Amino acid sequence: MIRAFGPGRVNLIGEHTDYNGGLALPFAIDRGVTVEAEPLAGGEIRAEALDLGESDSFAAAAPQPADGWRAFVRGTVAELRAAGFDISGTRLAFSGDVPQGSGLSSSAALEAALCLALLAVAGAEEPDRTELAELCSRVENDWVGAETGLLDQLASLQCSAGAALRIDFATLELRPVPLDLGDWRLVTLESGAQHTHAESGYNERRAECRAACAALGVEHLGAADPEAADRLPEPLRRRARHVLSEDERVDAMVAALRSGDLAAAGLLLDASHASLRDDYEASVAEVEATVVALMQAGAAGARMVGGGFGGSVLALLPPGVEPPSGSVAVTPGAPARLL
Repeated sequence: MIRAFGPGRVNLIGEHTDYNGGLALPFAIDRGVTVEAEPLAGGEIRAEALDLGESDSFAAAAPQPADGWRAFVRGTVAELRAAGFDISGTRLAFSGDVPQGSGLSSSAALEAALCLALLAVAGAEEPDRTELAELCSRVENDWVGAETGLLDQLASLQCSAGAALRIDFATLELRPVPLDLGDWRLVTLESGAQHTHAESGYNERRAECRAACAALGVEHLGAADPEAADRLPEPLRRRARHVLSEDERVDAMVAALRSGDLAAAGLLLDASHASLRDDYEASVAEVEATVVALMQAGAAGARMVGGGFGGSVLALLPPGVEPPSGSVAVTPGAPARLL
């Protein structure tokens, strides 16, 4: 029996920048998805979502489109086979402790764990993890229908314990950044509004960013000239302003962490949230109420995490501050792995 674990992630800062060729600073967490896998005679994949009490079966050689969690399993098998891996009959079962729709990337956790488990059953050598993240992203884009970038997949596969990961999406340069908070804490609190990338405003924002790039004549917004971007029509001007200012905040956060200036880190979380709310228009009433609750409890800063339009809020708490009920402490954990 093979067991593989894919962690969820928290993105400390750098939201909606991945598909815009910008910067982000995520870290893996200790919650995620565990996949159990074993060989199965014949060429059939049999998968069971233990948390849902649902199952699926299909021919490994010819996965067909499906909805929900089945799209992730079928897409992963199809993309691994398309990449040249001999994925054949396998029994899969998975469960997780990352709430779906929380903005903590249960999707990428599932994709990463499925990949590692299927490769291990096939006796295949693990490929370069950045290439594997790109494969997982194709599953999300082409099989699930969510136009996500690489942030979630790279975080699940490439982060390291005790550190965040500075990702430059224009070059795919990866740089660990120690996340030593001392007596300070990072917590997440669910807003109560579930988000689903493929059904939310996420894809609409991606289309707006493509339109802004076309108007500016650049490949991605991270490469745009700020003065030219400021002359775009609305709402493209505000979308571009968010991306460019968020990139600046990522490197400011790296500097704050390296100098131990956690009060400045909290202010950067606040600024990121304001930009996501006002310039990117990715917030909802439940998220705003959650931010207010965390700030009233004494947080040094708080912001939505994930694609927005619901999900969780991340907050940085000074020593001695008790968060609202339901908050969960998050610390940087290890990447996806075989157990």
